Amino acid sequence: MVRIDRYIAKHFIGFFLGGILVFLTVFLAIDVLSTYVSYPSATADTLIKYYLFYVPDLFQKMIPVSCLLGTILCLSSLNKSNELIALFAAGYSLLRISMPILVLVTFLSGLSFVLSDRIIPSLNRQKNYIYYHDIKKNPGMFSIVKTNRIWYRSKNEIFNIKTLNVEGTKAQGLTLYTFDDNWNLQRMITADDVDLKVDGNAPAPAEAANSEKPNPGHHDQYQWALKNGTVTVFYKDSNFPMTSTFKNKTIVMNEEAQDLQSSGQTSEMLTQKELSKFIEKNKEAGLDTIRYEVDYQAKIAFAFAGLVMSMLGIPFSVSRGRSGGVMLQIGICIGLVFLYWIFYNSCITLGNHGHLPPVMAAWIPNLVMIGLGFVLISKTKK
Repeated sequence: MVRIDRYIAKHFIGFFLGGILVFLTVFLAIDVLSTYVSYPSATADTLIKYYLFYVPDLFQKMIPVSCLLGTILCLSSLNKSNELIALFAAGYSLLRISMPILVLVTFLSGLSFVLSDRIIPSLNRQKNYIYYHDIKKNPGMFSIVKTNRIWYRSKNEIFNIKTLNVEGTKAQGLTLYTFDDNWNLQRMITADDVDLKVDGNAPAPAEAANSEKPNPGHHDQYQWALKNGTVTVFYKDSNFPMTSTFKNKTIVMNEEAQDLQSSGQTSEMLTQKELSKFIEKNKEAGLDTIRYEVDYQAKIAFAFAGLVMSMLGIPFSVSRGRSGGVMLQIGICIGLVFLYWIFYNSCITLGNHGHLPPVMAAWIPNLVMIGLGFVLISKTKK
């Protein structure tokens, strides 16, 4: 049986690599064209560097669907050539015949996790840096979260935040530096707690009087409500800055500061160890960490999506005998991916809203679909 296992494994690897190549080629062709049309000033060297950092992430995300495609096409080809009938006649079950495929898929699942945990986070940081600095040419929108600190630049302001909730609406430990056009420090504001909010109307006169930098030219005001902090003003003609304290203060931020909300979505740029520390720091700060906890579990669960999809694909590979062609098998593949993806995203959404514990939200789809796969395999007739 060892020789047969090698034969089946060789067929699967060929179909898997072919699927990966096709999916990557199609996606990159569409995405490169879209990026070039949206940002025509981006140079070829910049785009090449950007997509070199992007390809490993795409490869990792394409592993599950490529495993499913490889499983279906491999078993279907054996079925059409009557090789499965010969194996069934020799007393082998469908699950035993599929064992070399499942072993390879398990190995690919482990590779997927290693990529998502050890390699992709650092590549995503470099990819995003190129995107905001060299392609979009708006470096103020780029931020990197390292365990528990966020540095961000918005025009003539630079600020540091220790912790930020996932929605980007509440933060703690703010230090904001304001510079003039010559980059001389004018003011420093610190605050223990910050409520980041958008007000659709211009502030009332009484509010504006207590606000920094009123901006009546914009309909939306990006107001930050600060609590328990200090304001230090640096004067050009004085060597001694003036510092005052406050309990509550409202400042109106530059419009670009709204992009700080995207800094809350940091899981893709953190390893599991860094994400665990980030969750712990946010909990200590009293911030909601439910989405980060779901992301922590989901990064592990998604790595094994390929194994789940292969288990689902095995019974469908032989259920129609020799009828249908490659397009039918690809259609079945797309349908199974669609079914799993809806179930997976529904559970993740329930977990993000606190309706399911993080572990259950991430793992229920995998466990249910694997169980369904075993049931279908056991009921498949030889």
